Amino acid sequence: MAHKKLRLLYIARMLREQTDEDHTLTVNDMIQRLGRLGISAERKAIYDDLELLRTFGMDIVHTKTKTHNYHLGRREFELPELKLLIDVVQASPFLTAKKSMELIGKLEGLASAAQAGALRRQVYVLSRVKNHNEQLYYNIDGINQAINRKRCVQFRYFDWSIRGDRVYRHGGKTYCECPAALCVDRNYYFIAYRPAAEKFIHFRVDRMSDLLVSDEPRPPLPADFDPARYVRTIFDMHSGEIRRVTLEFDRHLLNVVMDRFGRDAFYRSGAEDTLLVSADVEISPTFLSWVLCFGGQVKILEPASAQQSLQQLAGEALARYQD
Repeated sequence: MAHKKLRLLYIARMLREQTDEDHTLTVNDMIQRLGRLGISAERKAIYDDLELLRTFGMDIVHTKTKTHNYHLGRREFELPELKLLIDVVQASPFLTAKKSMELIGKLEGLASAAQAGALRRQVYVLSRVKNHNEQLYYNIDGINQAINRKRCVQFRYFDWSIRGDRVYRHGGKTYCECPAALCVDRNYYFIAYRPAAEKFIHFRVDRMSDLLVSDEPRPPLPADFDPARYVRTIFDMHSGEIRRVTLEFDRHLLNVVMDRFGRDAFYRSGAEDTLLVSADVEISPTFLSWVLCFGGQVKILEPASAQQSLQQLAGEALARYQD
């Protein structure tokens, strides 16, 4: 009986790992492979096992040429989907090179051996800058636990020195923060709420260490806090004052502006060949630099304080190049 159960499991694994549309197995192939594993089987038993696996839900495809051939058809992830996921893993700077390869290996395990080889040959871009803090994954898990349990978190926060060493802020003191959300903007960010100041602050998750979920309950978040809406207002997670900003931009930049602000912003036609967009943003150096990168093709119309901040930033940059 034990061999019968093992036989069924081994056949299922053969189909997953060794077959696809271009690579099939016959019943004789399966009997030979089972024999190498020390399991004897007759043809009728294999047919019964294949039918049992179909009943269980495996999409076992039967084709007939000179022989009867079997392969696994539909999988949980199709090859294009796996390639897409691998591309995302490779492009993620917050993943270390080691973790990227581990995840890619696991994704390849969802394909046949032949398909996995094709996926492996397409791994090109791991030379890009990657994170090198393996603690990141445990931090993410801890923060998620704290959010779900409505608890505070404790951690230390550091910057990198030019030698690549950790330099802990405030002499290595332990922060105690109220978690509001996690978000990804090229890097993973922890959004914390400080009730006393009634404001949100951001921490890079890969620069947090010694994270613990505290027993201290998290105070209630503001009733109108919407993580998705909040993230749309900020530029690269740099904090600033949230204001309603109106921009005038050349019409050919509509796709660029739509990518930045989405469809929730208010768009309308402006003078000549321009468009106006109004959206809530944090007036931060990152936002102002984004406006500057378009030169004379984008102009802040209001508020006046944002115009002044832009002029000051541009003047400071220009002064660096003057004698």
